[in-house]
This record gives sequence, C-alpha cells and structure tokens, in this order.
Amino acid sequence: MEHVDVDSTRIAYMQSGVGPALVMLHGAPSDSRSWQWMRADLARDHTVITWDAPGFGQSSDIDEDWRAPQFGDALARFMAVVGVERAHIVGHSFGTMVALSLFQHHPAAPASLVLIGGYAGWAGSLPSEEVARRLQMFLRMAELGDAFDPKSYPGFFSNRIPADRDAALATIMRENIRPATIRAAGHTAAETDLRPVLPTVNVPTLVLHGEADARSPLANAEMLHGAIPTSQLVVLPGLGHAAVVEDPEACAEEIRRFVAAVG
Repeated sequence: MEHVDVDSTRIAYMQSGVGPALVMLHGAPSDSRSWQWMRADLARDHTVITWDAPGFGQSSDIDEDWRAPQFGDALARFMAVVGVERAHIVGHSFGTMVALSLFQHHPAAPASLVLIGGYAGWAGSLPSEEVARRLQMFLRMAELGDAFDPKSYPGFFSNRIPADRDAALATIMRENIRPATIRAAGHTAAETDLRPVLPTVNVPTLVLHGEADARSPLANAEMLHGAIPTSQLVVLPGLGHAAVVEDPEACAEEIRRFVAAVG
C-alpha cells in the first residue's frame, strides 16, 4: 500500500497498470481489498487506483459527523494529490454514493461513472422503514465492534461466492468495524438522497447490477438508469450484491468494454 496526506487525512491506496485511469471505490464496511480479485485483470490495460476511503482500511480515522459531501471532497483532493486530473470512477454499493457526490460537487473530476449495486443514497432508493432498519443495523454494528458477524449482514453473502473469497470477504468486513466510521457511513447512507443529482449527470455512466441483488434491488438500478440521461444498464445474470467478488471476471469485462467505448 502507498499513502498520501490529503489535508489532515492520511489515505492509503494501491496503484498499478498503465492506461486510462480507473479510480475504484469500495463499499461499507470494506476497503480496497474488495477489488483484489479484478485489480490485476483491469491493470493489464488501465491505471487502476483503489483507495481505502477515509476511516476505512489503512486510512486515517474520521469523525462520525462525516457525510457524503466530505467523502466526495476527500476523493477529489485525493485524485489531485496523486496526479489524476480526470478518471473513470468505479463505485460499488456505498462507493456509488461517493461517486455521485464527487460528480455533484466536482463535476469535472469524473470522465465517466460505473455504478455497481448502486444507490442514490438509501434515502433516495429505499422505503423509509427500510432506511431506518439499516441505520439501526449500522449503529448496532458500531457497538459490536470485533464481535460483529459479517454473515449477519443481510443480502450480501451468497452461495455464488467461492469459499476462499467468502472467508476473505468476511475478514475484510470484520476488520473495518471502526465505530466512528460505521456510524458515519450509516448516517451518510440514511440521510443521502441524490435523486435531484441524477438528471444532471452528463458523463457516460454504466449502471452495472446483479440480477439477484437482494441488498440493492434491481428496481434501484432501473431507477438510476431511467434518471441518468447518459446511462446504460447492464444486468449480470444470477449475481447478487457482492458481484465484484462473486464474478470479478464478468464485472471487469463489462468495465473494460464500457471504458473502451466511451474513450
């Protein structure tokens, strides 16, 4: 891992490959290791940059009052520090909220967006009762700390994940239960409604979604696709919310095809 200081925050990241820049944003609770099963594939013909978002992985702790704009601003400053003026922004789950927040506040930074298992924030994609339930789960997660069982995370793990990746993913999630971060992530998702931003997105956008996603239902992808004028929707048959772990080859293939098409 490499590290850079962005204002008062130390951000960890990995960079490999040569070609069009892909900046890849993990979900929560997770870190850049969630991309490990496709990083080398994409790095064959792209510059792949996978960050640990502030508060996650090897990056600095954050205060629990962080929200989507702070994550988006941190990403824009991070890109500037590592010398990436524009990039194809690839987000998964929570990372899609960060990607859209980046566009909202720094519209020149993304060359394109790839939204995998995406949301316009929980508040912008889910019924209020479900938003409240998920927020309480994150707050409880923060209380449990190391005692949190990732397999209790509804709709994430599936029988499509090979056993070795299943164990690795559970470890990654458990190691990212940092109380202030988890509370910040839960409140960020629960309070964020990016639906007003979607019609303003003017960069090419790929909405990539698992057909069997039980965490972010397919209706969310259809809503994103319908609201973003520049978007295309690709549904991955049989895959769930952890599509980037279940079938990283299929995800990488779609990302590569999309980036090649949009230049």
